[in-house]
Order: sequence, then C-alpha cells, then structure tokens
Amino acid sequence: MQRKQLFITIIISISLLTTVHIYINSSFLLPDKNTSDSAEPEIEDIIADNKPELQFGIEVDSFQVLEGRVQRNQTLSQILSGYNISASVIHQIAGFSRELFDVRRIRQGNNYKVFLSNDSIKSPHYFVYLLDPAEYVRIHLNHPIFIERDSKEVTQVLKEASGTINSSLWNAMTSNQIPPVLAIELSEIYAWAIDFFGLREGDNFRVFYSENYVDSISVGIDKIKSACFTHMGQDFYAIPFEQDSTLSFYDRDGNSLQRTFLKAPLRYTRISSGFSHSRMHPIYRVRMPHHGVDYAAPAGTPVMAIGDGRVIETSYSSGPGRMVRIRHNSLYTSGYMHLRNFASGIRPDVWVKQGDVIGYVGSTGTSTGPHLDFRIWRNGHPVDPLQIESPPVEPVKEENLEAFNQVKEMWVEKLDGLKIVFE
Repeated sequence: MQRKQLFITIIISISLLTTVHIYINSSFLLPDKNTSDSAEPEIEDIIADNKPELQFGIEVDSFQVLEGRVQRNQTLSQILSGYNISASVIHQIAGFSRELFDVRRIRQGNNYKVFLSNDSIKSPHYFVYLLDPAEYVRIHLNHPIFIERDSKEVTQVLKEASGTINSSLWNAMTSNQIPPVLAIELSEIYAWAIDFFGLREGDNFRVFYSENYVDSISVGIDKIKSACFTHMGQDFYAIPFEQDSTLSFYDRDGNSLQRTFLKAPLRYTRISSGFSHSRMHPIYRVRMPHHGVDYAAPAGTPVMAIGDGRVIETSYSSGPGRMVRIRHNSLYTSGYMHLRNFASGIRPDVWVKQGDVIGYVGSTGTSTGPHLDFRIWRNGHPVDPLQIESPPVEPVKEENLEAFNQVKEMWVEKLDGLKIVFE
C-alpha cells in the first residue's frame, strides 16, 4: 500500500513540474511591447498621426477653406454676401458688441478665411477675420450665430545683434540686417545717457532682444532684454531689473538710466485748457488742434525748464508770441509759449538744468489773457504732457543689490561675449 502511494506522489510531482516548465517557456512567446521588434505602431503614435489639423480652432479636414483679402472700400456685408450668407445672418453679426468686433472697421489688406462644407451645397460654417497676424475673430455662421475673439500662440525667441556706427545708428542696423526698430528702442533706453545726435564713428552696440513669432513667421520685435552701447570709448550697460514691481534699466552701479520731468513748468496754477486734436479756438472761433496744455497764471509767474537740456529756440511770432524751446535728449523737446519775456541769459545753445527759470508768464501772440501754453514733442510729434509717465529714477535699493548684482553679472557676461560686427 505504501509503495502504491509513493508511486502516485511521484506521478503528481512530475505533472506539476511539466506544467510549470511549459508555463515559464510559453511566457517568452508572449509579445513584449518594450522588446518586440514588431513594426506595428504604438497606440500613442496612431493617435498622434490621426490628430486632426486645426486652423483657428477649426478642423480643416471637415471643410473646404477659401482665403481672401479685404479690398478697398469693401464692407463685411459685401464679403459675406459673396459667399451666399443671408442678409438676416449679416444683420445678426452686425448686432454683436462693437468691443468684440466692430464690423465697420475692417481694414483694407487684412486677410480672412471662409470655411465651407465638404459637399455639393458648399454651405458656409465659419468666417475668420484676422485683426493682425496673431489676433483674429471667429464667426460661427450656423445656429446659434455667435462671435469669438481669440489669438494664435505667440512664441518669443531670444536674439542677439551688434554693430558699429559709421554714419548713423539706423544705417548700422540696416547694413547688418538688424530690424531698424531696435534703433528706436535703444534711443529710448539711452535717451538720457547718450546724445544720439552726437554719435561718433566707431561707436558700437551689443544687444539682446526678443522677437515674436506666429506660425514660424516673425511679427516684430518684442523688447530689448539688455544692451551695451560704447560711446566715445565709454561702455554704457543697460541692465534690466524689476524693483517695486516696475521693470527698468540700470547701469553697472545700479543707477537708473532714466530721468524724470517736473510735473509742471510752473507753480500755483490751474489748467485752463487741455491737449486736444480738435478744440474751439477762443479767438478764431473755429475748431483746430491744440497740442499743448494751457496753465492759467498771473503775469510774471516764473516758468521753469521741466528737465535738463539745450535751448534750441528763443523767438517771437504772431501765434505763440515769445517762445522758448528746449531739446532734452534724442526723444523729447519742450516748448513754452506766450511768455512776457525771457529770463536773463536764455538764448539758443545755452544749457539749462531742471528747474532753471527760462521766462515769465505773459499774454504775447494770439492770447486772451496771461497763461502758459506748454508743449512736449516726442520724436518730433506732439504728445500730451499730462500723459507722459515718469519713469523710476531712484537707484537700486540697498536691500535689492544682491539680487541686482546676480542679474548684472549674467547679462554683462553675455554682452561681453558678443562679437562686435565692424562694417
């Protein structure tokens, strides 16, 4: 009996071992997604390959897409009716908020796209109007009809540029295929540190800037990141640093590259007339531009220069009366009109400091009474003196110096590593 039980035990053991052996070996026959040499694509790859192409958030595979450009004097109604869009639908579109899309202000040359159904009817489903290369309006033409305002993704690319001055900063930019708008940006940053009317041959610049791209196409310069301008052998670094939630540029010692103007060129006054493109003239009784601010003040009130600069004009004419003009830098010029007389020593080519008295309130020229007509020009164009933002002028605070020095060292190393292009 014992021999019989032993025999049965041996048979069962052999069966179990055979089963385990077969299971183990068969496991090597199962496909392994990590080691298989199969050419079959992964599920993720199949999904990616089948991902629909989108334009303006619309699956283009589902539609026939037609492109167009706004012609001269063409209205939105004329464009839409050309694609068999009914007058009632056009009326609904025109009734949407003008803040979202003012249909009266479509511009000649702007592009648009129409998405038609992929069948014999060719019914319009969407109309997309490009406000600019990035921003667009998408109109849903099927019920319910509604408008959405959206924008494409804008990518910023960090770029670098350098050049040497032979004639002008603008020419140095164009000769090196650098966007010339950088010349304006640089002149604004260095307006108080460098006289761009007095650049010398051999002056040079190095700059890092960001450029915006939409659909891999450049849509313009975003901003200057940092710069170094060498003028008359002296290096002027522009180090970006944010202090008190305001980003500004500083030199290597932490001093601001900006300066500020006085809030007003005289004291104890009231504004009697503001900046306007169409004001009823108090004497001529016709509407005309008034590109200045009138300060009513008693005759003889001292008038001060709002900032450091060079007097470029002292004159008298029938309109402005006695006038002083001061060029403060490459960007800003200020003018002071209807003066009773000039202050002692004020004449062309004289350098004045902020707060210096340059004249006295009067009523010379075309004037109804004593007041100062004060004006500011930026790059030769009149601007509202009350709208000019005064940049921060205080240096980097002591508690921020450690953080500033880290930023400074990074940008100085980058700028010094740029090779200057000599042309």
